[in-house]
Amino acid sequence: MFTKGGKPDLVLFLAVIILVSLGLVMVFSASSVMGLADAGNPYYYVQRQTILAVVGLVILFILMKVDYHVFKPLALPGLVISLALLVLVLFIGTGTGSVHRWIRIMGFNLQPSELAKLVMVNYVAVYLANKRDGARKFFTGLLPILVITAVQFVLIMLEPDFGTAVSLVFSVLVVLFAGGVHLGQLVFVGMLSAPVLAYLLIMKEYRMKRIFAFLDPWSDPTDTGWNVIQSLLAIGSGGLFGLGLGRSRQKFSYLPEHHTDFIFAILCEELGFLGGAAVILLFFVLAWRGLRIAMRAPDLYGTLLAIGITSMIAFQALLNIGVVTGSLPVTGIPLPFISHGGSSLLVSLTGIGVLLNISRQCQD
Repeated sequence: MFTKGGKPDLVLFLAVIILVSLGLVMVFSASSVMGLADAGNPYYYVQRQTILAVVGLVILFILMKVDYHVFKPLALPGLVISLALLVLVLFIGTGTGSVHRWIRIMGFNLQPSELAKLVMVNYVAVYLANKRDGARKFFTGLLPILVITAVQFVLIMLEPDFGTAVSLVFSVLVVLFAGGVHLGQLVFVGMLSAPVLAYLLIMKEYRMKRIFAFLDPWSDPTDTGWNVIQSLLAIGSGGLFGLGLGRSRQKFSYLPEHHTDFIFAILCEELGFLGGAAVILLFFVLAWRGLRIAMRAPDLYGTLLAIGITSMIAFQALLNIGVVTGSLPVTGIPLPFISHGGSSLLVSLTGIGVLLNISRQCQD
């Protein structure tokens, strides 16, 4: 069960530790005013994030020592539990208005869609590793995975959570491609899915408004364009070196979700272009080391699992930073390791723990 010998990837480990540490600092800086207003305690949000960070790091250290092959027989049970939670959250989930994304457990919120991404990556990795050459057959190889992914996509969209749903699909497609599924089949599925995606965008008025706001945020600066405009103001006012830690102006109720989805804008405002560039560089390091681990993994399962975990975290970071910088339409998705949010942090650290264990078994 436990891996003997072999050193974990220290570069990856240090990059993650720096990101988590920086995340705690930025959560405190971004949420202190809100914590004082909401709970009479400026440390309210960072205290909760610190507890979850400690729990996540304990999980990371344990999984770093546990042989990743133990997750192979857990692929199917994990998938069933994940699907059950995605259904359950629609009935007993908490959120704002018609949004139901979290299940309240012992004072903390569990987001099943975050867990679903990691569970699905493991399931697809096991599935393709067992299928091997059979993965290139459409009906017996690709189709079953597409059906399961579609079910999860629909359940997450019902919450609704478009960003996480897209992130899950992207991670699955990356693992499928790496696992040997024919590129032509993936392109064909993509072409069939395009009209469905277009319909999902059109059917909800707020999604179309977000697309129009992305194209021209100043066309509606007090409503749909507000988030992007305030985010860009925060980034621009930071300049090269930033206003200084704790000196953000946008966190005073100007920029919505400033401690979660838009925390990167506050980071750039306080730490400047250099601080933002450093965070992006750390995610590049994470992606590089993750792919390096995947290429040196001892078996196909390890390779696919490492690629899936790496793509899951890297794509989420890319999506978040793209939204914050106005490069992508607004969608609610946190920045891994940095944003306030327990489920994202715990799932990301769990994935890194598995990734570090694979690195301990890598072939030279």
